[in-house]
Amino acid sequence: MEPFLISCRLSVKLVVICVFTAIVNLLLSTSVMNFLRFPLFLDTVFTAAVAFTAGLIPGIFVAVLTWLIPCIYHRSITFFFICSITEVLLVCALKPPSVDIPGFASKEKIIVSYTALASKLMLLYILCVIVISILGGVINYLSQLFIEKYSHYFSVDDIFKPGLIMNNLHSLAVNILSRIPVNIVDRFIVIFGGYFISRILVKFTR
Repeated sequence: MEPFLISCRLSVKLVVICVFTAIVNLLLSTSVMNFLRFPLFLDTVFTAAVAFTAGLIPGIFVAVLTWLIPCIYHRSITFFFICSITEVLLVCALKPPSVDIPGFASKEKIIVSYTALASKLMLLYILCVIVISILGGVINYLSQLFIEKYSHYFSVDDIFKPGLIMNNLHSLAVNILSRIPVNIVDRFIVIFGGYFISRILVKFTR
């Protein structure tokens, strides 16, 4: 009976964390884009943190919930949740193991451990920049073609589009390339920030 109760408590705690982090995602993204006016998305920092901490299903739950709330509020639909889910898949596939350094570990062991951690996070970061830029650009392009209301939607990557359009690039290429400068900064914060936030979340899921 006791293991069952412990399992239930952990499940409830994890659901609460997922809902909380989805709300924080929205607050962070809205604050950065609408109030601070930074050309960043920052809508998956806590999605990545949950994926690092609890794995695939909780990460996908946070990703979907983060997009579901504004869709219900605005009575509209968006397919960018696919980017968030893809990022969760990448994080879960490539996330490094947590680095626990014993109290009497040698300096060399500490350096090697943290170097390996940084290398794996850097690889994950680079892949996320490439994959999310391409996927987001494709979704953006298809949305412009098939969703009429989408033509009035402003995205932070739009500030990079005029220069690309002047070079007579195809609309699909414009949508992909315009996201790369944003994602270079955005995904760095998401992956590295998400990982270090996950070290805090671990304490609440134990």
